[in-house]
Amino acid sequence: MARRKRFLRVLGAVLTLTMLLSVFPASAAGPEAADSVYRNGNIYTVDADFSTASAMAIKGDRLVYVGDEAGVEAYIGPNTKVVDLGGKTVIPGLIEGHMHINGLGQSLLQIDAFWKPKDVILEAVAAEVAKAEPGEWIRGRGWLNTVWEDTAYPTKEELDAVAPNNPVYLTRADGHMCWVNSMAFELAGITKDTPNPQGGEYLKTEDGELLGCVTDTAMDPISALLPAYTIEEEKQALLLAQEQLFSYGLTSAMNAGTSVQMLNEVYKPLYESGELKLRSYILMSLESTEGEQADYLRNTPPQSGLYNNHMDVRAVKLFSDGSLGARSAAMLEDYSDRPGHIGNYRSTDEEMYQLVKLAYDNGYQTGSHAIGDGANHQILDAYERVMEENPREDPRLRVEHFQILTLDDIQRAIDMGVLPSMQTTHAISDMLMAEDRIGAERLEGAYAWRTILDSGSIIINGSDAPVELVNPFHGLYAGVTRKDRLGEPPEGWHAEQCMTREEALRSFTNWPAYGEFNEDIKGSLEVGKLADFAVLDRDYMTCPEEDIKDIQVLLTVSGGEEVYVRDNSEPTIMWNALPLTLNSPCVIEAPGTIYAPLADMVNGISAAMAKDGDMVTITLDDKSVELPVKVVDGADYVGVRALFEGLGRNVTWYPLSNTASIGWLK
Repeated sequence: MARRKRFLRVLGAVLTLTMLLSVFPASAAGPEAADSVYRNGNIYTVDADFSTASAMAIKGDRLVYVGDEAGVEAYIGPNTKVVDLGGKTVIPGLIEGHMHINGLGQSLLQIDAFWKPKDVILEAVAAEVAKAEPGEWIRGRGWLNTVWEDTAYPTKEELDAVAPNNPVYLTRADGHMCWVNSMAFELAGITKDTPNPQGGEYLKTEDGELLGCVTDTAMDPISALLPAYTIEEEKQALLLAQEQLFSYGLTSAMNAGTSVQMLNEVYKPLYESGELKLRSYILMSLESTEGEQADYLRNTPPQSGLYNNHMDVRAVKLFSDGSLGARSAAMLEDYSDRPGHIGNYRSTDEEMYQLVKLAYDNGYQTGSHAIGDGANHQILDAYERVMEENPREDPRLRVEHFQILTLDDIQRAIDMGVLPSMQTTHAISDMLMAEDRIGAERLEGAYAWRTILDSGSIIINGSDAPVELVNPFHGLYAGVTRKDRLGEPPEGWHAEQCMTREEALRSFTNWPAYGEFNEDIKGSLEVGKLADFAVLDRDYMTCPEEDIKDIQVLLTVSGGEEVYVRDNSEPTIMWNALPLTLNSPCVIEAPGTIYAPLADMVNGISAAMAKDGDMVTITLDDKSVELPVKVVDGADYVGVRALFEGLGRNVTWYPLSNTASIGWLK
């Protein structure tokens, strides 16, 4: 409660200042003409009162006016760019509170295995092998065994069958396990007799052979053999990530783990060239009290506001454990589905304390990865110790993920002022196996958003991309509903822990801004703050709950510059929160009345069909619909609304983005 009161005091002081600036925006001679004005909008400022406005004026990279239509007139000069929003909804530029920016970009250069069926992944590996030279590494990321029909961990033999002469390294979605083939093990010198390192494990079959899955620190000998991306490839990856982030209305992102080389050779040159416009909050990686990373912290003070408020380097990333899905999250008691196993602590208690102390004593904020209740207990002990030894005003220490805790440790963290940095989509992914892993009793302190908020804290939200898809509207939807993208379970998974829509939006705006010490310049649309905002195709606060996940960004503005504009030339059909891939263009007969290629629709939703002359019967989930077929340029088309409503789905047409949102079963 004390931490949240401090947050509200700081926010209140900022609000008071901005209110004064709004009343007295310029000299007595009247306000100076703005560079740009956005008017006639539905603007959620996300200030302390969650107030709304209809117009904004921008000078340079700052907001000089936020208010009503009458008030903005004074800011319009002969050279002012005036944009009529036409009633569209505007929210502050979203802040990604925990992700791996470089990892997201790199994932776009690899096999995309995200949540795909195992056979599809193996086909993709085989396709890459066909293009590669013998001995060349095959890389990918995103597989998740819990969504497969057979949820067992995969084997090296399955990869050997499609890649006998190429080493394969496929990272699980959570990043804490890899799936490799026999050649990868051989090149790393790993056998069934290789001992497990501290913080990692070589999974074995029942007869003691290597399975093909490796967790956390045990991955290091294999990952060390992967060809390093060149600096130019790293720059390309970072710019690809930026493009994707802007398309989702994200103007700022925290990078959870950065090397000195990445900072100096990738980030800084891209900011200096002007190519990188994303605001980044850098957490420097730290795994040892010795070496280049540790020396950087000792020799370089924390830095804020670099490159005109585009980069901060004032925090450190630590690792306490692994992931729940890999059973490497460190627990206080045995896993319910693996007796005798408590996961993997990355460090001893003393080692963790020394890492925290190094960062803390050099003035850095710490963001420590902790999933299991044991890892969270360990990091809170270390935080408590350094804070008692060296009291520092407002250190805002963070715990990244803050996933499973005892109720006592949740309250202890809040009382200490520790900031929970959580990812709402993790709960929705983990609900498939969480109770199996830890049992119903320990779930009381797991993914406990309502408990945390009601205890007086805030939550810094994010995606942990590329662990999850970076789309923040998936996170907002998960926070509000605690349902997956298919609307399951219908009542929400432990729905008593849901956030309100306002809280969820704050978790992607002013709460992560506070977590970066940047609440005075971003996170809300107020006079004096950066002109970072996103224009949406629907009203986040009032649209159907199931449609939050499908929200489309029409325009993203960062520091007054339009950095993303949506291309609406082709309709988008959102199915389970992802756009269907259409190999031929849709046919639009009238606004909201569209026809799509029959084969693409059937394949995209994994339905069955039976065609009889100019009629087709499409079946999905034991529901069938008979539709007329429309022939366009020799190809068969079907009506989108007729198809999905016939299958019992809700269909909502959003003309601003030319998008159809397909809802849950009626």
